[in-house]
Amino acid sequence: MGIHLGQVVAGILTLTMFVMLGQMIKRDHFDSLQDKLPGEAQDVQVDNANVIEKDGLVKPSKGSKGPWMKDSQELKPCWSRTTFDGIEQSRGYVTFSLTNGPEYHVSQMADAVVVARYLEAALVLPDIRGSRPGDERNFEDIYDVEKFMKSLNGVVKVVKELPNEISIRDLAAVKVPNRVTEDHIVENVQPIFKSKGNIRLATYFPTVNMRKTTQKSSVDSVSCLGMFGTLELQAEVSEVVDSMIERLRTLSHKSDGLFIAVDLRVDVLENKNCHGSGTNVAKSCYNAQEIALFLRKVGFDTDTTIYLTQSKWDNSLSVLKDIFPKTYTKENIMPEEKKGKFLEFEGSELEKVIDFYICSKSDVFVPALSGLFYANVAGKRIALGKPQILVPADIPGTSAAVMNYLAPYVAKKNHLAYSCFC
Repeated sequence: MGIHLGQVVAGILTLTMFVMLGQMIKRDHFDSLQDKLPGEAQDVQVDNANVIEKDGLVKPSKGSKGPWMKDSQELKPCWSRTTFDGIEQSRGYVTFSLTNGPEYHVSQMADAVVVARYLEAALVLPDIRGSRPGDERNFEDIYDVEKFMKSLNGVVKVVKELPNEISIRDLAAVKVPNRVTEDHIVENVQPIFKSKGNIRLATYFPTVNMRKTTQKSSVDSVSCLGMFGTLELQAEVSEVVDSMIERLRTLSHKSDGLFIAVDLRVDVLENKNCHGSGTNVAKSCYNAQEIALFLRKVGFDTDTTIYLTQSKWDNSLSVLKDIFPKTYTKENIMPEEKKGKFLEFEGSELEKVIDFYICSKSDVFVPALSGLFYANVAGKRIALGKPQILVPADIPGTSAAVMNYLAPYVAKKNHLAYSCFC
């Protein structure tokens, strides 16, 4: 029996459909892979989906070489200081530390402010502790103390240190989940605070999903203020970040000063399984070669300037530099006189802060790694009106529309930031 031509065509179309579906599944599940955050088993959420331009959210930038997109208007905070009731005399103290980099700092600060506000306690200015021994700093080494205290004026009382009569040994240790709720505070924190009078708070991360929820809470405005309205870089750190961004823009003269920031760290890639074991197995990260091919296929020219969060150059990055010669790490573009302090050892809190803020202010951000860095950089960019976040994927063929890889945090407006900004 012969095979009808219509049957052959139908078979080809069906096969093509399954190939396309497989690629969509890979991208859709880039946000749902297991990851390890310090001390906890994590359910990591890194948004991705196949999307198109709509509602004027992101528009191509005319006159530039490549698929660059225009910035949106910077958003305004939805919360207002007039919505906060005045604070009473503090009834004790809440202490905490900022740890493991700025992507954690913003979440830790939000939780601490919410807890202190609810308990009507004074918030003690935190110290900053890195992930490696000896990397301990004062708050003012990285952030602006006066602006921080001013931001919480009338909302939470802030003190620079505990009174001498209170010993650190007398503080009750309390752990709260990221995005702590009012119910959790009532059930698990308030009884300890009433009993002990003072607590030391630590945030753990059962998930790094930063999607907004439909459930409203009385602590939402306080949480928004804590996450987006409290932490600003102190002058020297801000100047270093600005000088590096200016250097990248100077190097990008062929693309009108536009550049891409890619969160790609070799040490993290080596500790993660970046390669799926089957056709539809999701990937948690992409290596240098995969990022290079992704950027070329969505239309970026080989003259494009790329900033990598990798601390120092690694030979595995050469494949990316072969395709995009203007690929740089911190050591290439940091002012020489600042390297001794800011690059004192690899992976320091100062390095992480530089990466976080450059990725927040770049023209395009590409998260090659799943995790909280991506989620909280996305929040910062949304607030700044910089929605150009491209989540990588394996692209069949030689080209693809860049809008298909816009992060759903932006395309679907489902990031927590959209609950905080209007």
